[in-house]
Amino acid sequence: MQRPSALRTRLRQGVSAVVVVALLGGCVTTQEQRIGAADPADTCRPYVVALDSTGNFFAEDIIKGALIGAVGGAVLGGLFGGGRGSAIAIGAATGAVAGAATGYIYALQQQSRDQAVLASRVSSDLAKENAEIDRAQQAFDQLSDCRFRQAQAVRSDYAAGRIQRPEAEARLAQIRGWWNRDLALARQINEKMATRGAEFETAAETLSPGAKDMIAQQKAPMPSRRATTTRQTPVLLRPDPAAPQIAALGARERVTVARTQGDYALVETSTGQRGYAPASTLRVEGREPTRAVAQPAPAAGDDVRSLAATNVAKRDNFAASVEVAQAATGSGFELTT
Repeated sequence: MQRPSALRTRLRQGVSAVVVVALLGGCVTTQEQRIGAADPADTCRPYVVALDSTGNFFAEDIIKGALIGAVGGAVLGGLFGGGRGSAIAIGAATGAVAGAATGYIYALQQQSRDQAVLASRVSSDLAKENAEIDRAQQAFDQLSDCRFRQAQAVRSDYAAGRIQRPEAEARLAQIRGWWNRDLALARQINEKMATRGAEFETAAETLSPGAKDMIAQQKAPMPSRRATTTRQTPVLLRPDPAAPQIAALGARERVTVARTQGDYALVETSTGQRGYAPASTLRVEGREPTRAVAQPAPAAGDDVRSLAATNVAKRDNFAASVEVAQAATGSGFELTT
């Protein structure tokens, strides 16, 4: 039979290893490694830095904060002194690492089993998460606008004869290289959002049973519909009148509507071009499909469920903006004449 001190040492070492994995579960990179060295010729650099700064938040392990509370307190108060704290620390740490999308809520439950307390903590974390997604969305919108306008400025200079074709092509190639790196960063942020979002979805279901079904309904893609333009219509990079125009549609052109966002519809043209067109310029066939109405949530989980649904919507919008911007790369950074 092992002596208590030896067993305690082994437990302490095991938990330490697990906590290190959880807290340091990724290689730390420098800003230059992620977005390259600053180039004086890149007028969009401030927006690149802004997007990268939002990525720092999403790169953090969502379980990290919960582990600091669950593991830190248990380790300091229980493991090193033996007793029930050992089991709590081990459970929280190993559950966080091995529990797929359950580690976040599991670690929080080691600190409190009070549903109201848990709901308050998750609601607070979700509100912060949603605010950070807004910040990332704004940064990516500003960056993508800047890049496409950089390219448009080169095309305008070439069309006006201010620069020759070789110089125009070289400039566009440089901008396209920057843009490809921007997209890689945006895709990485989008992936991290999805990973963290899965943790919040599990937490929402735990605190508000039925939230998972509601979120699944929300995530389900709406069936695409055919539409016809009622007049000449700009196709924009974003659902915003100030966004760069990436294509144009004539009157009575046929398009496919994938989704709507505010006063705009995400359309795909007959050539495969994707972008946003004002919904008022489209005559859509058939009635817009409706989603099933979710059952009311228990009172303790109302805020969590609502914030989780908002989180899904914001993540979907960010993912769509990255997808549309990537699809527009081919035509956006080429000479048209």
